[in-house]
Amino acid sequence: MKNRILLVSPPESYRIQPYIRAAHSLGVDINLASQGEWAVSTPHSAGINVPLHDQGAALAILLDLTARKSYDAVIGTDDSTLELAAQLAERTGLQQNLPAAVRIARRKDLSRYCLQQAGIRVPEFTVIKAGESDPLTSPSFGFPCVIKPLALSGSRGVIRADSIKSLEKGVKRSFRISSEATDKYEKSHLLIEKFIPGREFAIEGMLNDGHIEILAIFDKPDPLDGPYFEETFYISPARITNHEKQLMLETVLNACTAYGLTSGPVHAECRLNEEGAWLIELAARTIGGLCSRLLSFGTGYSLEELVLANAIELDLAKQVNKGAAGVLMLPVDVAGVLRRVEGVMKAEKVACVDEVVISLREGHEVSPLPEGASYLGFVFASAPDPDTVEQSLRKAYSEINPVIAPLWPVINGKKIASA
Repeated sequence: MKNRILLVSPPESYRIQPYIRAAHSLGVDINLASQGEWAVSTPHSAGINVPLHDQGAALAILLDLTARKSYDAVIGTDDSTLELAAQLAERTGLQQNLPAAVRIARRKDLSRYCLQQAGIRVPEFTVIKAGESDPLTSPSFGFPCVIKPLALSGSRGVIRADSIKSLEKGVKRSFRISSEATDKYEKSHLLIEKFIPGREFAIEGMLNDGHIEILAIFDKPDPLDGPYFEETFYISPARITNHEKQLMLETVLNACTAYGLTSGPVHAECRLNEEGAWLIELAARTIGGLCSRLLSFGTGYSLEELVLANAIELDLAKQVNKGAAGVLMLPVDVAGVLRRVEGVMKAEKVACVDEVVISLREGHEVSPLPEGASYLGFVFASAPDPDTVEQSLRKAYSEINPVIAPLWPVINGKKIASA
């Protein structure tokens, strides 16, 4: 009898199709619980429509579903559905992280408090509330500092401030961005923390009964110093020493233990400097966008296949690849309406480039960070060593030219030019 997995996902998630393909590859039945007038379905995935905006109602529907249909695992794909999946698993006895642990990992303020109480190195920080009567003052830990919404991902709303003036402007801007949050506290509070200099890395891991297996460590070769924190290049294997690797692994595992995470995927961001390893973020989910494709280069399986196998305790014999791979996340540089992306064929012909994927279509409204929420697409490359991968991706990037037209919204019958 086939294993059956329930996938809980927002309808716009990049991760839906990779998970469905992974389930089909592993011979696993998968049902997709998502929100929409028509449930998202495929030949391999029966859909269930749930009101994700109302977590209580969504949980009730899914509890009724699981009472009628047996599942071997439940997986939340994105930050917005992780807690719902964890609550369902807790109520039905399925293996999952506890909802409280998932919530700590999702909320930047709660994770900072948790790490601080556990004695783990953490930037100095404070939490501010919107509409407080007192004017902003310089934080006690000084400048530069970083403003962060409590629960947005992909560096949305994250802004560096180097003075009280830039702090005031950044806070107003970040509050506007975080106003879309459904949770009242998340909408009305921001985290401000000391800026941590250093090289930044992404770490993909898999937890099993509290033990972590590191699947990949990615270099981020471009400095992420602000004022915004747009990620572009991920290169694996990371160009680090064994000592630096051990510092980051210990930091990630200690954070997982402090949060109470015990199973499933982990995506972490760390910075290295002369003081050691600093945990910037840690989420109980996979890496965003299409970047998870890089895992198949180093393991022989997609990241989603590894997650599904972990959830149903299926042992997969991973391959060892001595080469290198990388991805370029194509950034949005200006706001407007995407008309086309030129130079894709030239980029595809660059040595060592495997694929160019343009994920947005003509007519899509786009914005750069800190407001933006989407990349134009992704460029994948592989080569014998990380340096060659990076060079190929940079060459491909130079060939790509997005054509973005100004946005002319109509207000009271008049066209207003976008900034």
